[in-house]
Amino acid sequence: MLCVHSFLRRASCNSLPLAVQRSVLRAFSVHLQNQAAEEAANPPSPQLRANAKTENLILKTPKGTRDFSPKQMAIREKIFSTIISCFKRHGAVTIDTPVFELKDLLLDGHWEESKLVYDLKDQGGEELSLRYDLTVPFARYLAMNRITNFKRYHIAKVYRRDQPTMARGRYREFCQCDLDIAGNYDPMIPDAECLKVMHEILSALQCGEFLIKINDRRILNGIFRVCGVPDVKFETTCSTLDKLGKVSWAEVKREMVQEKGLLPEAAESIGQYVQLSGGWQLIHQLCQDPMLSKSQLAMEGLEDMKLLFEYLTLFGIIDQVSLDLSLARGLDYYSGLIYEAVLLHQPNSHCKEPLPVDSVAGGGRYDGLVASFGQKGQKVPCVGVSIGVERLFSVIEQQLELSKEKIRTKETQVLVAAAQKDFLAGRMKLIAELWDAGIKVVMLRGGMVGNGVSLLNQLQYCEEAGIPLVAIIGQQEMDNGVVKLRDVATRKEIDVPKENLIEEIKKGLEK
Repeated sequence: MLCVHSFLRRASCNSLPLAVQRSVLRAFSVHLQNQAAEEAANPPSPQLRANAKTENLILKTPKGTRDFSPKQMAIREKIFSTIISCFKRHGAVTIDTPVFELKDLLLDGHWEESKLVYDLKDQGGEELSLRYDLTVPFARYLAMNRITNFKRYHIAKVYRRDQPTMARGRYREFCQCDLDIAGNYDPMIPDAECLKVMHEILSALQCGEFLIKINDRRILNGIFRVCGVPDVKFETTCSTLDKLGKVSWAEVKREMVQEKGLLPEAAESIGQYVQLSGGWQLIHQLCQDPMLSKSQLAMEGLEDMKLLFEYLTLFGIIDQVSLDLSLARGLDYYSGLIYEAVLLHQPNSHCKEPLPVDSVAGGGRYDGLVASFGQKGQKVPCVGVSIGVERLFSVIEQQLELSKEKIRTKETQVLVAAAQKDFLAGRMKLIAELWDAGIKVVMLRGGMVGNGVSLLNQLQYCEEAGIPLVAIIGQQEMDNGVVKLRDVATRKEIDVPKENLIEEIKKGLEK
């Protein structure tokens, strides 16, 4: 309407009759109504709206998550391969479970963890949450299928609504690699095997010197009881104690008293125990402790600890194990032995500031978790170990950067190259034969390097990509019924009859 009034002002000098002015106003009014109706009938396309939003879109991953490049994935795949090989060596089989669970099942009796959980918007009448570990889904799987004896491994992503620390390998979305042993066994035998698995994997990954800290929830609860901690505050006291090592004892003690409501003398007594660590000598010292000996629960834990130390000695790993009374493991389903591994020294740490990682593996015994799902009379003792892949990856990636070691992102074994132009058909036929024989082979063509790439450039690509063999065809080779096979490392070339090529390639790859 502004343009109408402007028109009338400009036209006023001609002293338009009032009737004419009214006619003009009616015409413009009808025009605007028609324009509005047309815009309503033909709104802007979704693409236009999307383009408008895209202009202001920040391209980033969500907080606490990350992408992995091909080079990084090559490192991770090697880590996973090492871990899976160890799990299989110990006779474990794998399963998979949904990435989300019923919220009530996931948090049944474990509401201390509710602050860590991502809830999903309800769309089908069920309240769901993303899993925060693989242990609770495993216990649900055992209870639901009435399984009482099982050794399984599970590698999958889990989600925790926590404050991420990317430099420490702490994320909101991360991968866990778990091995768990369910069933009734002689005391401490499966527990010792889990510690052996942890030791084997950390040794194989060569990520530096490490120490496996162990404790027992029964010993810890016995300490709490004799120090005057009410039973109802055991779990919350454990959660606070779990921070020791990340913060000082003074800070832990302050939280126990000021936030968790413990008496100052109770916290002081706890401090006299939880700052102790050692081996056989510490076990004997605790067994003779006049105060702790009043706790039958603690004495049971110490007797099992003696047995465990015997088994770890037989397994040859006792030198990397220490009884550490500060170890608490915050999750409240643990019922007996608990443990975690920490790195003491990272190779090449003198060249660069070592990564400040927390524990790189952990686990423990949880005998009551399966029964908590309500299956009458179904008590299935369980013990497990979880390997901290993300933290180990951060350490190993830094080591490889410092060593300047070249990382192969492809497993290509052979490049089919052409000595002259226009041998595409011959190369395609040859590459198909090699694929059918199970050989990992590629050729350079099209958008990757352009048509007509020189043989020299093809050979240079093999050296850069770490491809060990090159199969070269040209007019002369085709006339003679041979393929020239080149060893990239030695640069030695031989002419191989086409019918013998696959056999010769396999021989060359075995060197």
